[in-house]
Amino acid sequence: MLPEHARVVIVGGGIMGCGLAYHLAHEGWSDIVLVEKAELTSGSTWHAAGQITHSTSSFALGKCVGYNIDLYSRVLEEETGQSVTWHGCGSFRLAYTQDELDWLKHTISVGKALGFPMEIVTPERIRELHSFYNLDGVQAALHTPDDGHVDPAGAAFGLAQGARQLGAKIVRRCRVRDIKHEPSAEWRVVTDEGEIVCEHVVNAGGTYAKQVGAWSGLNIPATSMTHHYLITDSVPEFMELERELPVVRDDRLVSGYIRMEQKSGLIGIYEKANPNAVWLDGCPWEAENELFDPDYDRIMPWLENAMDRMPVLAERGIKREVHGAISHPPDGNPLIGPAPGLQNYWLNCGCQIGIGWGPGLTRELARWMVHGSADISMRDFDPRRYGAFADDRYQVTKAKEDYLLRHEVPFPHFNRLEARPVKPSALYEKLKAKGAVFEEVYGWERPRWFARNGIEQRDYYSFRRAPWHEMVAEEVKAVRERAGIMDISAFAKVEVSGRDAAAFVDRLIPNRLPSQPGRIALTHLTNENGRIEVEATIVRLAEDRFYFTCAAFFEQRMLDHLTFRRRDDESVTITNRADQWGALALNGPKARDIIGACTTAALDNDAFPWLRAQEIDIAGKSMWAFRMSYAGELGWEFHGARERLPAIYDALWAAGEAYGIADYGSFAMNAMRIEKMFKGAGELTNEVTLPEADVMRFVKLDKPNFVGKAATQGAIDRPLRWVCAYLEIDGDGECDGHGGEAVLADGEQIGLTSSVAYGHGVKKLLAFAYVKPEHARPGSRLEAMIMGEACPATVLGEPVYDPANQLPRS
Repeated sequence: MLPEHARVVIVGGGIMGCGLAYHLAHEGWSDIVLVEKAELTSGSTWHAAGQITHSTSSFALGKCVGYNIDLYSRVLEEETGQSVTWHGCGSFRLAYTQDELDWLKHTISVGKALGFPMEIVTPERIRELHSFYNLDGVQAALHTPDDGHVDPAGAAFGLAQGARQLGAKIVRRCRVRDIKHEPSAEWRVVTDEGEIVCEHVVNAGGTYAKQVGAWSGLNIPATSMTHHYLITDSVPEFMELERELPVVRDDRLVSGYIRMEQKSGLIGIYEKANPNAVWLDGCPWEAENELFDPDYDRIMPWLENAMDRMPVLAERGIKREVHGAISHPPDGNPLIGPAPGLQNYWLNCGCQIGIGWGPGLTRELARWMVHGSADISMRDFDPRRYGAFADDRYQVTKAKEDYLLRHEVPFPHFNRLEARPVKPSALYEKLKAKGAVFEEVYGWERPRWFARNGIEQRDYYSFRRAPWHEMVAEEVKAVRERAGIMDISAFAKVEVSGRDAAAFVDRLIPNRLPSQPGRIALTHLTNENGRIEVEATIVRLAEDRFYFTCAAFFEQRMLDHLTFRRRDDESVTITNRADQWGALALNGPKARDIIGACTTAALDNDAFPWLRAQEIDIAGKSMWAFRMSYAGELGWEFHGARERLPAIYDALWAAGEAYGIADYGSFAMNAMRIEKMFKGAGELTNEVTLPEADVMRFVKLDKPNFVGKAATQGAIDRPLRWVCAYLEIDGDGECDGHGGEAVLADGEQIGLTSSVAYGHGVKKLLAFAYVKPEHARPGSRLEAMIMGEACPATVLGEPVYDPANQLPRS
């Protein structure tokens, strides 16, 4: 019997749904109903190969992986009595090229921050532990000895049993037919066995998630892609082995993995051509334990390579073929968190590595639901990273692209080019013709850097300094010495207006409200736990109009934060201006001269002070001008109707040519902001409080109230877990780091970098890092792991560029 009401209803009984039920119960919520249309695991979970590895260059996923391995290898069976059949055989990831070896070195740096046992080993050591693999051409491997594989169904059943033991109810053979939003703000889940009203609903539908989401107006960005693994006949050579062979991940030649399955071989392949998307019109509701016929033509080149690499399998027959569908979001990262625009509707789907990532991610989702925030950065998993730009064509094209990249080197700044552009700015074609190399940010095309001096206009990938390094140096030099112009349309742009707008905004933000029209404030939106949701700049356009800007990536998060906190009795209108407005930045010591040639507005310090906003005409076009600079120079930003941008850009460029104006992109912007000790998205995450982020200068605790005030005061009163420190690193001049690397004190891990960049203007390698408070004092001597090597680092107490902040005020 279904209850009439529950706190949470979870739709879907795979590893993700069972994992969430388990972790919600462990976080204190037991009034949970999980509804599965067939049997638990009968969608994608049952046919997973079940491997899990510590080899990841993502700190957030690493936290999940470390937890999952402990859960599978020890905790779950002890707690529930359910066998999960853990095989702790370890694994190797092979490197044939310098790029692959560099990847492993970076992984070591991140693994050190996570406390993972791992090392780079020679072919001789590989051969000692795995005598059957053909190592021709192999330079080295990452050995992760505590890796292994688990029975996928057993793992899910164990999580389900753990949830039941703590009071959750699991209902099988009960199909959900609809999900409706009630006037009470609750959700009504309509099933074959009746209806349940709940406070929170969770879509853990796996390959059905898109169809389930459509009932509530969501277009969930996930596509079902099919993947093969094959199990050979028994291998006589395996019969007498004393221990199971390590899993081998051969990204280059096999594009997949090879391991033992009892006394047989198991070969998994992610082919690098002709990826197969299925069920584009929806997964059949009657499907259960569904597999597809094998497509040997599609996988044959890599299967042949697998047999060459593992000759002991070449003479064995194939006794089982598993060709099943797995859900792929456009960027390959799971969809874990709030559904865009819907309160208390949560997504827990799109996880292509459900066994490897799932339980840890569902633990974080449970914490988010119960306590208001997760304990790892959820930026890469938040479903709200996609907007309307991610239509069905985009989703399928990007899912195929992601599938093909599954076993490629995850280079820093890797640029996924398929299905683009989807949101070009008004300056896209103009800047492309001038050499811009773009990146995608929430659909927008934003210039990264500009090709010049014979450098080809394309992406260059390396864990070391790439050819664009010198191009970025030139862009920084132009801004620091002359003037630079940048298309910054890829920012969220939200207007809050109405009779109650001032009071509404004031109770949300910890900083002072801009006191009068034309004033600008930098602030943060925090949740009730005092954790950071968004950093935003607020401009008071009029007594009853406020303009918010933040990184485009957080557009929907900011909209939800504002919308869900607006009271019914408040006269407040929230307008998203992102698609209608564009923006330009002009920075540098010659900025005032250049703008002055294009406007009659007075730009001197008396008429237009720092952190002020005015609506002015530029080249005959009305735009809002904000005197502020993320580059740390004299500068203005111009915001307004996007169709006006080309004429304004042309006018500023023409006026600036005499001063040596140059285009610059986000790579130069990042280098300059870190020189100025300006924190970015890597530092200001949902896992940290305002005191931990060291941004209390933007917090006014004498305000009567703001969202998160009590939690912020509590964070101050308690010892801090960690603090954001500013580091100068003595690097090798070739490898600069990429974030997530371990920070050490006397050889002990005491923190991790959140972002690293070379400051071209000061010729120093700089970083932000979260470290234990006692190591955050200026002058502290530390070490940062860069490409597997411990590099000396010093904590700085002020910006390395213009520490008195005189230039923006000049």
